[in-house]
Amino acid sequence: MFAEMLLAARELLAVRSPLDAELMVSDMLGAWWGRRLRGGDVEQILGEGLVDYAAKAGTPAALTLLISVAYLGTARQAAKAEGAALALMESDVARPRWADRVGAVKPTGSYVSRDVYGDQDTVVCTFAYNGEDRHALVVVVDYNMGGMARDAWVSSQVDKLLEQARLEAAGNALLRFEELEPQQARALLEFAMKATRAAAHGRTGPKLVSDSYSAYHAFARARVKALPPGRMRPAPAHTEAPYSRDRRAMLAAEFLASDAAENLSDPSAASRCADHIIDYGCDQDFGRPMRVSPTKCETFLLDWLPRKVLLTPAEQDAMPHVLSAWVRFAGPRIDLPDEGVRATLDAVWEATARFTEAYRDPATFGLDRSLVERLLPDGDLSALARRAFAFPLLQGMRGSTNLDLLNPADEADRRILLEIDHADELGRPDLEEHLAWHEEIAGRLWVGDPPQLWEAAQRLIDLGHDRHDVLHVLIEIAERIGDHPDELAAALDDIADIPDEPPA
Repeated sequence: MFAEMLLAARELLAVRSPLDAELMVSDMLGAWWGRRLRGGDVEQILGEGLVDYAAKAGTPAALTLLISVAYLGTARQAAKAEGAALALMESDVARPRWADRVGAVKPTGSYVSRDVYGDQDTVVCTFAYNGEDRHALVVVVDYNMGGMARDAWVSSQVDKLLEQARLEAAGNALLRFEELEPQQARALLEFAMKATRAAAHGRTGPKLVSDSYSAYHAFARARVKALPPGRMRPAPAHTEAPYSRDRRAMLAAEFLASDAAENLSDPSAASRCADHIIDYGCDQDFGRPMRVSPTKCETFLLDWLPRKVLLTPAEQDAMPHVLSAWVRFAGPRIDLPDEGVRATLDAVWEATARFTEAYRDPATFGLDRSLVERLLPDGDLSALARRAFAFPLLQGMRGSTNLDLLNPADEADRRILLEIDHADELGRPDLEEHLAWHEEIAGRLWVGDPPQLWEAAQRLIDLGHDRHDVLHVLIEIAERIGDHPDELAAALDDIADIPDEPPA
């Protein structure tokens, strides 16, 4: 692969500007962005490996590649590439005349196109090489996805791009286009790219971004560093102060007493639904429970609720009605235009039919609701599978013990449940130590810390391995790694199968 990339790097010798070279190398470095490798970090193994390979090649194309990586690479890649490039230059290896201008850019302007809903920012930052080769970096930031950068591209038609953005805002009451302080642009983009990087570490991270994001990621990262630093609030522009429990309760009470909520027929279910709406806005939307939009409401109904919240049947019926009332309550208070309120209400009603399909009550799978409530005292629906895996014996009699009366959230009851789960191993000499480790893993699965623990368990279960063997492998790794969270997460990521003889 490195040989093919170095062969492709010969094209760098033919380009006429540092901008073209930077975009080409950024595309190269994006080949493995967001990917995972067993046994190490992909940027270290492939990124630094490419630098080492180019350094040994010592050709003009290799030198040009190293010069570009010294600007575009990660901190470790850049340091290695710079040292290798200097060594080759001292050996009089030829390089293009434009090579000395790589990265020598100055910011010339920062702008943002925003929708009035607060869903998305399109940030435009313009740069030039000593007044020449003016170009714009465009990054789309999605606040319904945790403020992550979901798309990026580069345009050399700067004036046309800016004029088009101004015209679109002038003709659309739901759009705003304005200049942005460069310090604010840097803080916003650093925040957004960090959020994207965190999402990319997940199992489906790369699928959350556009196809072009990986190709422009290294270029965008380098250009953001060219902007002046600042301590301005990163994102979004209207982030509110944290909501305490009391403040959330007061907001819910204000809503339930408002004209918007007067037609809600089940006050108890409406109150609980309002709590979920407020919690979602506070915890998932940068402390903005009052913000409403078509996309936010659809995401809440069709994605977050079905994954995260255990609703009673009454709450399931009430939720779309309460959400519509919330839109009518919150929209005017955040100065959302009437057109925006109507569009949001339309989106809620369009999503209502799909909500009944998307929200799968555990009771529909034949699970007893009282059992589900014991596993989910916090209502975190996403925890159901991993907690049921940790504590599969929760019903019936085992000897004189009534499992229906044991609480898996209670430490003392957990121990009893785990002892019953090991009823056929009571004679083993290390039983106490072994049960202590099972208790450790069960506790971690209960809270989902680290998330890689359940992900690794699922991979092994999918391969057909026995539950107890899976738990033993997780115990072996946790015991071997000890109190080193990053190393534990990395080791769990590397699990692909169980050895032929799993540890006892």
